[in-house]
Amino acid sequence: MVEYSPAPIKGGLLVIVSASRRTDIPARFSPWLFNRLKEGYTLVQNPMNPRQVSRVDLSPEGVDGLVLWTKNPLPMLPEFHRLDRYPYYLQFTLTPYGRDIEPGLPEKPELIEGFIKLSESLGRHRVIWRYDPILLSPKYSWDFHLSAFDRLAKRLSPYTEKCIFSFLDSYRCMARAVRELGVWYPSPDRQFGMARELAGIAGQYGLPLETCAEPLRLEELGIGHARCIDPELLSRIAGRPVKAKKASAQRPGCGCAHSVDIGMYSTCQNRCVYCYANHSKKALEEAARLHDPNGPLLIPQRR
Repeated sequence: MVEYSPAPIKGGLLVIVSASRRTDIPARFSPWLFNRLKEGYTLVQNPMNPRQVSRVDLSPEGVDGLVLWTKNPLPMLPEFHRLDRYPYYLQFTLTPYGRDIEPGLPEKPELIEGFIKLSESLGRHRVIWRYDPILLSPKYSWDFHLSAFDRLAKRLSPYTEKCIFSFLDSYRCMARAVRELGVWYPSPDRQFGMARELAGIAGQYGLPLETCAEPLRLEELGIGHARCIDPELLSRIAGRPVKAKKASAQRPGCGCAHSVDIGMYSTCQNRCVYCYANHSKKALEEAARLHDPNGPLLIPQRR
């Protein structure tokens, strides 16, 4: 029997909606998102307890803010005006990898132009650049990253207020890709040195740097800890206070405020090899087959 409950709301506050850390909704499911916003609610399956399904209020009166996570917002570009009743911003991941690493994405020049168009339309404070994660391999060496980061920072710095980066974490679902690509993980001391070099490049372009859930303390380099779900930024966008407690279920180094994520794991057809959210090829194929853009769940309930 399915258990239905309202989404957990902390301290009687309205909800900040995350769309989504678990999948790329703007790239792959934007018709579904707009349909759910029109209906004013969605259903979300608990990834740890599939029998538990929460109803999330998506009405403008019930949402304090909307944070969109994407590597490809191009499918949504003509439709962003449909979000005007919500305070929102984008976490836009733009890396220099090829299709061997990010097989489901458009060519990078097209994404760079999309980034610029979004910034010019929405405001540079609402389009946050993520250089994330830093994957190191014989092909994607540190010298490669320094050159790529310099090139991207020069191009994007006029169109964003900061860049968030992180080093690749190890997940069981990517073990095979790590072996095949020859991925290596730098020590904390080496990460510190790398961060210093990134800070030097970013400083040339007046671009503030932050890390996402990294345990390293880099304040002496002028690098802060990111709060990717940020009520202060939402307050600035909304023109009113947005309050939220710190998220309790994220990694120790995460500075995010509490939010309700409306995505599902093993649904993203970007198919990035470093992704922690895709657990099996079979589940991806099932998601593509079952997705209903008019349904209340992103994917009909999986057992």
